[in-house]
Amino acid sequence: MPEVNVGTMINTSSSILYTQAKSNIARLTIAQALAGANSTIIYATGAIVGNTLAPSSALATLPISIFVVGMAASSLPAGAIVQRWGRREAFMLGAGFGVLAGLLAAWAVMLGVFWLFCLATFFAGAYAAVVLSFRFAAADCVPPDQRARALSFVMAGGVLSGVIGPQLVTLTMDLWTPHPFAVTFLAQAVMGILSACSLKGVYLPKPTKTEDNSARPIILILRQPRFVTAVICAVVSYFLMNFLMTSAPFAMQMCGLSQASSNLGIQWHVIAMYAPSFFTGKLITRFSAQRVVTAGLVLIALSATIGLLGVDITHFWIMLILLGAGWNFGFVGASALVLECHQPEEKVRVQSLNDFIVFGTMVFGSFLSGSLLAKYGWNTVLWLSFVPLALASLALVSSAVVNKRMSAKLNHAAVFPEANQRRIYLYRGSRTKKCPLCQKKSS
Repeated sequence: MPEVNVGTMINTSSSILYTQAKSNIARLTIAQALAGANSTIIYATGAIVGNTLAPSSALATLPISIFVVGMAASSLPAGAIVQRWGRREAFMLGAGFGVLAGLLAAWAVMLGVFWLFCLATFFAGAYAAVVLSFRFAAADCVPPDQRARALSFVMAGGVLSGVIGPQLVTLTMDLWTPHPFAVTFLAQAVMGILSACSLKGVYLPKPTKTEDNSARPIILILRQPRFVTAVICAVVSYFLMNFLMTSAPFAMQMCGLSQASSNLGIQWHVIAMYAPSFFTGKLITRFSAQRVVTAGLVLIALSATIGLLGVDITHFWIMLILLGAGWNFGFVGASALVLECHQPEEKVRVQSLNDFIVFGTMVFGSFLSGSLLAKYGWNTVLWLSFVPLALASLALVSSAVVNKRMSAKLNHAAVFPEANQRRIYLYRGSRTKKCPLCQKKSS
């Protein structure tokens, strides 16, 4: 009987896993680039088509609000599907929703039916929720110390979607003169089909019943200060990105700027959303996720400030670019924080709950932005964005204080181990080393 070289078998197995991980991340990145065009097209056209079909201009951004509702409503069901059948099955179902969204939107434009267009954007939102889980799927493919970089790399695929989406709008919106944008939404459906082709080769392990039974109660995870901070920062980053980007195309139209200028502004905004992902993971590894999130919030604040300085095309473009970059640092950094808050067996529930909270909060921003813009103007929308920024800043400061106290306690336990076992009293005049936390002295 021939000898079995255990070392060779282990090396071969590791090589296979490494190759599969590379293939998964590459396919997820391609799918992110193609599927990301879905969201870009909706953001670029939703308010304009909505204004054409809606009975009132105050409802112009309702389709985008419904899009966000679709994202929120689909987050937990998508997590349940992943838990039951696996990530790839959830991805393929999401791609089906993307195709359906494009077909329904084209049909709504041809018929001139507002509610049907809103239904289409709901399915587009469901697709977007699944697409955003690609980042967590990438993190599943690699060791813990490489998760932030894998997550960031897949998000970088959105750079191409920032080019594909707006260019599809520009090239197709007038191809069928009687029904503007109808061909655009048909192209959106094609992007969903191409994305599904890339996702078909993704292979990820399915969760086992053992993992399900060993997970902690969700309430214990929710009580972690780090998780609370991650959720707040993700909510604020995504909320403000959606709040301002939803209004921007409509505001540009109100200021007399062309649709082509608006499309180009959205294009550079989406590129700015994803281009930093090429190095965001490295920044997180080097400087920490909290500092990257802080930089994101600063960029978003700067974006709103630029918007307040003027309403010409330059101000809109710079505002949208800074907003996109700020979203990337804030959202990717917060996603990296979420990865630190759960065990492997808890990942699906925690990640889907995080996305549900983020997208659910975004709904309010989408509903508010259109009515605020129509009633009070663009400057009011910009000024209000500083309120959630202050909330996120407070959460980061509080988290830093908690982390500092926890670090001090760990140091205390290491330097004064006897303080955890018995009570040591301080005597007047004693010169022995004293613990600054519990006022005990070392033996």
